[in-house]
Order: sequence, then C-alpha cells, then structure tokens
Amino acid sequence: MKNSITTQTKSFLIRGLTPTLLATAILSFGATSSTLAGGHDDDRPNIFPPQSHPYGKSYAEWSAAHWQWTYSLPADHHPLTDTAPVSTGQSGPVWFLGGTWAPTTDLNGNLVGVADRHVTIPAGKALFFPITDAEQSLAEGGTSEADCRATAVDFVNHAVGLSCTIDGRSLKNLPAYRTESPFFIFGPLPDNNLLGLPAGTTTAAVSDGYFVMLAPLSPGRR
Repeated sequence: MKNSITTQTKSFLIRGLTPTLLATAILSFGATSSTLAGGHDDDRPNIFPPQSHPYGKSYAEWSAAHWQWTYSLPADHHPLTDTAPVSTGQSGPVWFLGGTWAPTTDLNGNLVGVADRHVTIPAGKALFFPITDAEQSLAEGGTSEADCRATAVDFVNHAVGLSCTIDGRSLKNLPAYRTESPFFIFGPLPDNNLLGLPAGTTTAAVSDGYFVMLAPLSPGRR
C-alpha cells in the first residue's frame, strides 16, 4: 500500500535579492489518508521535533543529506525539474521532497517560486523537505566556511510569508525549524548537473533554511 500525495508550493518571496541562490518551498502538503501515522487529536501534524535525531541524524545532518541528493542527479532526470519520478535517487527510511528549481523574479525584484506535484510514496517512508532553503559552496564562489555560511544565512533571512500546512493543519512555531547544516561535502557532480559545474566536481558547502521531517503517513487508498 502506498500514500498518494499532493504537494503544492504556493507563491513565496525572497525580498531584495537577485536570484543567485535557489530557495525552495513546500507550503501546502496533503495526503489521501485522513490521519497521519500515530495520529494526533489536536492541530499539530505528526512532525519530528526540530531538536530530535530521527533515523539517527539531526535536522542539520538531514539538511546536508537533502542537498547531497539534490545535486547527485542530472537536471534532465530530476524530480525537482519535473523530469523524473520522486523515487529517483531515493533510498532508506527517509525520502526527500523539494520545491521548484525554476523561480522567477517579479517586477519588484523579488524571487518567486510556484510548484504543484502529485507523487506516490511507499508506506513507511518519512519525508524530509524544505519550506525554504539556500546553500552556498566553495565551487559556487564561497571563499571559506564562514563566507558560505554568511551567504546562505543572509539569503534565508530575506524570506517572507513562510507557512506549512499538512492535511489541513498548520505547523506551529515555524522559527524553531530553521536549521543550519554542518560544513558538508557534495559531489562528484554528474553530467548536466543543476549547478552547471564541470562533471566530477566535489565541493564543501553550507545550507540554511526551514526544514520539516514528517513521520510516515498512514497507508493511502489505491
């Protein structure tokens, strides 16, 4: 039995910056099942607390793993460019979801992204996803860990209008879910990678953003 899930990324803004870094968001999240695994009887979705270590990793470590997965796939066969199924490159108890990789700039210079996806997730898989996030690597122009971290943090500081709704229930205390990654390694990059860097590139990077680890949904309907 699998969960049939709809993810929608509504409009979000990164104010006052040119789109030199990518922000992604999943702001509304729904499933065919009416309850979440271990269902709560209040308005809190079944989300692992931000200070927890679900499946043996902290939120910070999962945020790094999310970027490693993101950059492991070619742009022309990737869930984030809508050219491959969500299962592509996924393994283990946690699957990654992402927002749009093609944001646009409005007339005021704000970065705006919209995505709408319908995906099928095997039962028993937790889902880790960003509400909005950014990363900076040495290969993309960062000069040091501190420089990469400052760039990613500054980018996310400009995000506005963030929210997360799961099965009609809003995530409370969203600021608690902001997470900075360790200085992590991604690569070697494939041909035709999302960053447009030479194939085989390996680099160190830092991520900052708002992330959610959703416990496995109860089985959906076929």
